Amino acid sequence: MKRIVNHQIGIDQNELMLFSDFENNGEMWSGNGPRERRVAVKFSAEYHSEPSVHISMSLLDIATEPPIRTAISAENVTKSGFDVVFRTWGDSRVARIRASWMAIGPLEHDDGWDLY
Repeated sequence: MKRIVNHQIGIDQNELMLFSDFENNGEMWSGNGPRERRVAVKFSAEYHSEPSVHISMSLLDIATEPPIRTAISAENVTKSGFDVVFRTWGDSRVARIRASWMAIGPLEHDDGWDLY
């Protein structure tokens, strides 16, 4: 559990289209084996320390045959942003993905100074 010992808490959120590979026959739609798409996200303001980030798929456009194999995560979380990482593998065919995210963490405040 992350405890926030600060009365100024920031919540930032947004959605982003990670890719749309159906139109151009991109690798997520036409490829095989392990595939990854990584997109950098910048927060609207910097946090005091690394926030907690929740991420989910808000659009999943995928072929139902072969089996659906997907994973989405937030990686490299810093005070100023993070990477959305989508992975698929095997013979899954992914046309497009949209991700929704929310970050919650402490903000800088006037009383936040160190003695030493």
